[in-house]
Amino acid sequence: MPQIEIVVGGRSFDVACQPGEEPFLQSAARMLDTEASAVSEQIGRMPEGRMLLMAGLMLADKTAALEERLRQAQSTIAELAAEVERRPQTVEVPVEVPVEVRVEVPVIPIEVRQLFTDVAEETEALAHAVASLVPHHQQAG
Repeated sequence: MPQIEIVVGGRSFDVACQPGEEPFLQSAARMLDTEASAVSEQIGRMPEGRMLLMAGLMLADKTAALEERLRQAQSTIAELAAEVERRPQTVEVPVEVPVEVRVEVPVIPIEVRQLFTDVAEETEALAHAVASLVPHHQQAG
């Protein structure tokens, strides 16, 4: 089990975690350190337990506020989704309104056009070669 050193409020702690969780633990420690540093600046030096408690409470307060914002956002999304469901899925166009019809003609890529040209040239060359092999009097008939 990996063990990493984190610093919270200027104090170092060795913490064990599951393999692969190190980046998450370091990120969480940075957040806790930010809050602990703010507490230490406001209140001054205090026992380790109290500093961690205050920093944890500050993080919990921020988390609760974010959870409330998330609930509000989810509620807004649900309302908007319901509004979309209530609206008609098709748009009726009055008969007297002219509808512009757009016809798209596919563009033949240059490579394909060149291939057709090459095939046509080879076909003509083959036709001339065959014609030169056939005696002249059979060509007329």
